[in-house]
Amino acid sequence: MSSRVLPIDVMRVSPDLEPLRSEVRAFLDSEIRRGAFTPQCDSWLTGWDEPFSRRLAEQGWVGMTIPRRYGGQGRTVLDRQVVLEELLAAGAPVAAHWIADRQTAPSLLRYGSEQQRAEFLPEIAAGRCYFAIGMSEPDSGSDLASVRTRAVRVAGGWRLTGTKVWTSGAHRAQWFFVLARSAPDSGERHAGLSQFIVNLRAEGVTVRPIRLLTGEHEFNEVRLDGVFVPDRYVLGEIGSGWGQVTSELGYERSGPERLLTTFPLLAALVSEVRRRADRDPAAVVEIGALTSRLLTLRQLSLSVAGVLAAGKPADVAAALVKDLGTRFEQEVAERARILADEMLDPDAAPGTFTGHLVRGLLHSPGYTLRGGTNEVLRGVVAKALERA
Repeated sequence: MSSRVLPIDVMRVSPDLEPLRSEVRAFLDSEIRRGAFTPQCDSWLTGWDEPFSRRLAEQGWVGMTIPRRYGGQGRTVLDRQVVLEELLAAGAPVAAHWIADRQTAPSLLRYGSEQQRAEFLPEIAAGRCYFAIGMSEPDSGSDLASVRTRAVRVAGGWRLTGTKVWTSGAHRAQWFFVLARSAPDSGERHAGLSQFIVNLRAEGVTVRPIRLLTGEHEFNEVRLDGVFVPDRYVLGEIGSGWGQVTSELGYERSGPERLLTTFPLLAALVSEVRRRADRDPAAVVEIGALTSRLLTLRQLSLSVAGVLAAGKPADVAAALVKDLGTRFEQEVAERARILADEMLDPDAAPGTFTGHLVRGLLHSPGYTLRGGTNEVLRGVVAKALERA
């Protein structure tokens, strides 16, 4: 059964946007029919397909909210949301451009120099420039304020030394944003941090794989050994890195990819439950409960997107989306496992119910870890509620 069934069909944003949704669906259905890709869970992180990203860009569906003067479409957040939902529902291979489109472009628009915008934004919108994220470090977990990567001032720029981990796509991307300590520790953990735009092919950069349970290579450890970064690649202001990176996290944690990672599995599960509805009415109730939760979470994600589009901080609300959404994704995989009426075949073909189930289960431990562990994010939300 196509993924274009409950619940994506009731996820209406606005009647005016339905022609766009239909256009995206037709494109994706055509790509699937001609064998361009096989729908999969977690495709926004693991589905790296540069030609596909460029084909999306040719349709105007990458860099949609980037202003036209920088090569984008100048469209609204809701336009982009419709496209993202359809890409995720179809399990399309969008990993190559995802981070650049999701958070690099908005950060460049907000904090980047005119030179940086002119250099990177047109290439991002064309689906040709790919970024990774250099935040997390060994032994630091989700505590970004404890970063130990150092940036030392030298003639004409900075030299960076340190290690970043869980850097998605660093072995394929061309660039990444690096959060580093650019001033001695003053006792104020959030002071003295800065962001830098680092070429992943620069001298002194070493990328080592961190493999998933499936053996796939998506995450990396990136070592920086005195990497020179010219002044023109300082992002924003020196010393303002904490405020910049927390605003960036709002984009990273609140999008529909924190709800729809396992949507291809959910759609396949709906088909399985419908097939046996007469003999398993309890499963129908389970599907109804999952669907209602998804629709509620989707509304929360949309509301955060609106806040970010208005240029307002949304790090706390984004943390809430990420916590609730990724737990929901894990539950989809677990409920599908319980409701499955067949033995799991680890060699099942991708795109089948069993294939989606195996992949969803194997990838599910990472859902609540990447982008900040949920336990830490609950602390962020709790502290905000305490201050309120």
